[in-house]
Amino acid sequence: MQYLYIPLVLVGVLVVITLILIIIDKLLGGGGDKMITINQDTLIPVLGDDSLLSTLSGEGIHLPSACGGKATCGACKFRLIDGGDMELLPTEIPLLSKEEQESGVRLSCQVKVRGDMKIEIPPGLLSAKEFKTIVEYMEDLTYDTKLVRFRLQNGQTIDFKPGQYAQIKVPGIEITRAYSMASNPKDNTVIEMIIRMVPNGQATTFVHKALEVGDKVSLTGPFGHFYLSDTDKEMICIAGGSGKAPIRAIMSVLKDQGMPRKVKYFFGAKTTKDLYMTEEFMKLQEEFPNFTYIPALSDSTPEENWTGEKGLITDVVDRLVGDLSQAEAYLCGSPGMIAACTKVLKKHDIQDSNVFFDKFS
Repeated sequence: MQYLYIPLVLVGVLVVITLILIIIDKLLGGGGDKMITINQDTLIPVLGDDSLLSTLSGEGIHLPSACGGKATCGACKFRLIDGGDMELLPTEIPLLSKEEQESGVRLSCQVKVRGDMKIEIPPGLLSAKEFKTIVEYMEDLTYDTKLVRFRLQNGQTIDFKPGQYAQIKVPGIEITRAYSMASNPKDNTVIEMIIRMVPNGQATTFVHKALEVGDKVSLTGPFGHFYLSDTDKEMICIAGGSGKAPIRAIMSVLKDQGMPRKVKYFFGAKTTKDLYMTEEFMKLQEEFPNFTYIPALSDSTPEENWTGEKGLITDVVDRLVGDLSQAEAYLCGSPGMIAACTKVLKKHDIQDSNVFFDKFS
């Protein structure tokens, strides 16, 4: 009997500790009924104490999260008006400007829902939805880049602006990653994406190694402030790698409009094996004299017999553009490439308000 006595005592202690923790959790607001007030007029009752990003997603409100909630992209911003932990986390500070920090802007992936909250999010994000799709078509564009076409199901349609992006939810591991839409928005029943393999990347490994035609995939969107503006300004487009996707969508719309704007499109690659869709854009150049496609290689070899532009894409842009004080620039690439391109464009007097891009990391 004495051997049974000790385990029973331990069980009793554990039960008491569990009850105490439950009481403390209730007092702190965890696990109980909580109310999130959005933009003063939308009320959402929630349970649990997950991140605000996940909580809103579970309620059908999808904030952008290009990094999948890892606090590296800074896309899932909202303004915390009241409730919750008002103190910024160290993970948030590098991704928020001083003005944003002072006005209560936070990253929803880093804020836990532990009690009633009042928040503000841009009204446009309330229109983002989750879409059920089937993979209709896949094509290898290069050794590490694929085109994937997703067909929306159940009569769903998506209205997006050329240049915006959507997020893929990777089944099994439930992570999300953002990819620009490469298709013409006039067909609102399909979404095409250009996805480049990232070494050790969970999402791109899934797309390149596991995804097949006929598979079901959930997408959310549309997201992003990078899209074709409604002006007649000259356009300078600069992209590299899979950054061709949003520019392709933008060009498809301008083509339908008869290419009313003067466009120079610079595409940077290392060697000829990194080039793709060249014929598509050369054909567009032949059809519209005010469109110029300029691919450039930074590491071409003599064996490739490349006769086009050579060098870093920033150097090529610097050589071939003039005064850009009245022009717009559309950039898509790595953060480093965007920073370098912006620096070059400023040399040619472009206005900061006329430089458009979305941050992916």
